[in-house]
This record gives sequence, structure tokens and C-alpha cells, in this order.
Amino acid sequence: MIDQRLRPVFTTCVTLGMAVGVFAVSFGVASVSAGASVAQTCVMSLLVFTGASQFSAVSVIKGGGSVGSAMGGALLLAARNGVFGLTMSPRIRGRLPKRLLAAQITIDESTAMATAQTDPDLQRAAFWITGVSIYVFWNLGTLIGALAGNAIDPKKFGLDAALPAAFVAMLVPHLRTQRGRRAALIGAVLCVSTIPFLPIGLPILVASLGVLVAVPAPKQPELPPAMLPA
Repeated sequence: MIDQRLRPVFTTCVTLGMAVGVFAVSFGVASVSAGASVAQTCVMSLLVFTGASQFSAVSVIKGGGSVGSAMGGALLLAARNGVFGLTMSPRIRGRLPKRLLAAQITIDESTAMATAQTDPDLQRAAFWITGVSIYVFWNLGTLIGALAGNAIDPKKFGLDAALPAAFVAMLVPHLRTQRGRRAALIGAVLCVSTIPFLPIGLPILVASLGVLVAVPAPKQPELPPAMLPA
């Protein structure tokens, strides 16, 4: 039985994972059409597991760019996950294997769903449920898209709208808090102000710096009376 407090969190997180998985079909199709095999496409999703970086790399290769250029752009886009790691580090505890697994699923969605909760237990639950759900559905969607190849037109079936819709669903809970609204405003200003000067894709990366204002300052441990300064 699922705890009553956990039930809505579980439903929301799994639904989000399914939505992102639908978008993964587009990646599978794009990767195969760019010349990758089904196996290469699936391994990329299994190991990289960062949609923006994967699409960036595939786009560069398809456009005739070098592997180095594809990796450079993909790594630059993936750098934002370092900010998410800083956000989740105080919330995710455990031994090294558990933390390594947590690092693999520390992405936009798992971070957003976790920080939208106020209870520490629900934060951890939302992180793991979202991360695991998206990992499973993303890789399943990639496999379906790779096997289908050019037989599926993502725009014709509306698959290209799945990811933006998922991000809107993640954003709404954060707009209910002052920190969330402040982070959204700063991110929007950074994005709009850098569009005229930066290449396509980089303004979004710069906008992710807005999340830093939403990271709560670490609480100082309370000292026992005997250790308090006189």
C-alpha cells in the first residue's frame, strides 16, 4: 500500500516520466536518421541520460560536424546538471554506490519534482520516483523510436510537444513559492538578455543559473550549551 501523502507524489512523478518517455521516441528516430545504429542509440540513452545533450550531439553529427564538436556542445549543455547536484546533495545521503546512482538520475525533472516538496521524506521520494521513472521510460521510448526509424514523424504525431508540456508541469508547483518565482524571473531575464549575443542553445544554459537563488542556505548545526561562546 502507498502512503496517502505519497500517493499524489507517486502519480505525478510517474506521469511525468511517461510524458518524457514519449519525447524519447523523437530522439530514437533522430539518432537513427543521423546514421547511428539501434544499439548505439540505446547505449547513448542508457549512459548519457541527458536529453538536451543527446539531441545536441545527434544534431551536430547529422549536420556534418565532427565528433569533437558534438561532444563539446553536449558537455556544455550537461554542465547544468552540476547545479542540480549542488541542490540535491544535502537531500540525498547514503553510501557511495547509492550516491553514484543518484548522480545518474540527477536531471532537470528529478530535481524540480524533489524541490517542489516541503517535507524532506517526500523530497527524497519524489527525487527517486521521478528519476527512476524517467530513466525507464526514456530508454524504452528511445528503443521504440530507434526500431521504428524513419517510419515515425515526431511532428506529425505531436511527440515534439511532450517535453515542453512536461517542463510546464514541473514549473507550476515552484511558482507557488517566493524562491521559485524569483528563480523563474532571473532565469527568464538571463535567457532573454543573452539571446542576441550567444549562439542558439546557450541562453537556456545561462538561464539555469537562476536556480541558484532557490538553493536554501545550509542550516548551521546547533551547539550544545557547553560549547556556546561565553
